[in-house]
Amino acid sequence: MTIKTDLERWIVEGLRAHEGRANIADTCKHIWDNHEPELRGSGKYFYTWQYDMRWAGQDLQRSGKLKKHATFWELI
Repeated sequence: MTIKTDLERWIVEGLRAHEGRANIADTCKHIWDNHEPELRGSGKYFYTWQYDMRWAGQDLQRSGKLKKHATFWELI
């Protein structure tokens, strides 16, 4: 598992499932509901995946794929 790559892909997947925009909690829930086995099998990342997800979201912002609003993320 490449946690950063997977989390970026899963964030985009979660936002698409919510019509392109969702708050971070809903995005986390989508990731957990759809990727729990991978997260549980990710070793130490199981304990930090939500923190790592925020960094992955920031990387998506820097690359121009995501826009962060006060209360939600949105795909560009």
